[in-house]
Amino acid sequence: MSFTPKPTSPSHPAGRCADLTEIEPDLTGSGLAIGIVMARFNKSVGEGLLSGCCHELRRLGVADVTLVTVPGALEIPLALLRLAQTGKFSALVAIGCVIRGETYHFEVVANESARGVTEVQLATGVPIANAILTVENEEQAEVRMSQKGLEAAQCAVEMANLLKALK
Repeated sequence: MSFTPKPTSPSHPAGRCADLTEIEPDLTGSGLAIGIVMARFNKSVGEGLLSGCCHELRRLGVADVTLVTVPGALEIPLALLRLAQTGKFSALVAIGCVIRGETYHFEVVANESARGVTEVQLATGVPIANAILTVENEEQAEVRMSQKGLEAAQCAVEMANLLKALK
């Protein structure tokens, strides 16, 4: 059995339905409140992520930003949960860095911090941009930190606006 796509009209991109209603991405940060939880472990990388995130949040028009720091990546989900429970934040951002070591601890911290962030997001309905880097070494982290911080800011703003549009 084979499938041959039907031609699309010039006004509709390939694969799109003619009667499709699409909610476009919205990166307008004005009026949003963003909470950031940053792990202090691997602090220089965390600060690089934070710098990229805050710069992009300002560029997108977000004026209300709150920062909370915690000891490490495993403590991030609990702080995110408390921030989400306040009802004050449009979206949250998780910032941290887990660098592979010689033991299994890397996998535990990487997996459990990611699971915790996802669980908080789903339990509370508050979108969370996960900018917890999981890398092999500090050099990889330094290469990725600025861009990942920027992307986390964009993700937080876009998801906050998407959830507002879906109400």
